[in-house]
Amino acid sequence: MNYKEVYSQETVDKIEELIADSYALEDIVEFIDANSEEDFRKFYEEYVTIGEEYSYGAVDAFIEEFGLQSFTPSCFEDAYRGQYDSKADYAEQYTSDVYCVELPSFVEVDWEASFENLDVVFSSNGYVFDTQF
Repeated sequence: MNYKEVYSQETVDKIEELIADSYALEDIVEFIDANSEEDFRKFYEEYVTIGEEYSYGAVDAFIEEFGLQSFTPSCFEDAYRGQYDSKADYAEQYTSDVYCVELPSFVEVDWEASFENLDVVFSSNGYVFDTQF
């Protein structure tokens, strides 16, 4: 595909600017196809910066949960809590970190139910985001 024939001049100019800065054309086209030319011009550089700093999986999960219009570096960084194997793992870690509680081994906690009481979301691939960002 010749992107110069497909996209607007404004988008072509932005693509050429990014290619000169070593961005990959294939990744750019994939982003435009998944979103729009306007979203590419508005969000792509921040998407790449945050994706490389954290992970593209985390950024994509954030966008899937909250929408591309909510994506800014500060919103992502405020909301992102990490990646966990389960809701229970996050709830237990959060409780331990925030409340410095070490429960005796005979105490059983329903960490899955505890997770549901937190203002966070758990993506299908294990990323956790605070909903109050």
